[in-house]
Amino acid sequence: MGKCIGQGLENHYDTGTFAETVSKNIRLAVIEGLYNEMHKLAKFIYFKLLGWKLNGSFPDVDKCVIIVVPHTHWLDFFLGLLIRKAINQEINYIGKKSLFNPPFGWFFRWTGGAPVDRSKNSNTVDTIVQIFNSRKTFRLALAPEGTRKKVEHLRTGFYHIAKKAGVPILMVAFDFGKKEIKIGELFHTTESQENDFRKIQDFHKGVIGKVPEHSF
Repeated sequence: MGKCIGQGLENHYDTGTFAETVSKNIRLAVIEGLYNEMHKLAKFIYFKLLGWKLNGSFPDVDKCVIIVVPHTHWLDFFLGLLIRKAINQEINYIGKKSLFNPPFGWFFRWTGGAPVDRSKNSNTVDTIVQIFNSRKTFRLALAPEGTRKKVEHLRTGFYHIAKKAGVPILMVAFDFGKKEIKIGELFHTTESQENDFRKIQDFHKGVIGKVPEHSF
């Protein structure tokens, strides 16, 4: 009886293929387990250890431009990575091509980075729009101030990216004064850039960055 069952299994499955499938499923289970543990750890660090709050929820959208204001310190990048894992969402960013070369390129790709050629001969806006068009899911987070210093006006690159790619904008505030990350509502660019920027300024009004005197 056992012999018949064994022969039946051998006939039904190719031994090599079956072993490869089992091995693949085990690897996927291990990776999924690691991601779940990293998610739990990130939540513990963000909410319990650091004592930060989350105001709002991340929208169910595959593509968008996420503008994070204010950007006053290099720690903003790591806070972004932490909340990305705490809410368990794939959030991307761009970086110059050289960052993605060995030996550290794997880290930037693993954390959602996408390489962009920022040479004088390339159009950064069009290059990023092409990335949006080539991917099923791409949620680009960037700092529209373009610097960690104090600015009076935001740069417009993010706006043109969203408009050309036909994707909505999501406003996010890193408020170190309240120890809170605030997530706004999605909105699409309109015919009035002035009104759109007024909406963005109103959302971020009073938000305190890591370096208060550099806050927008």
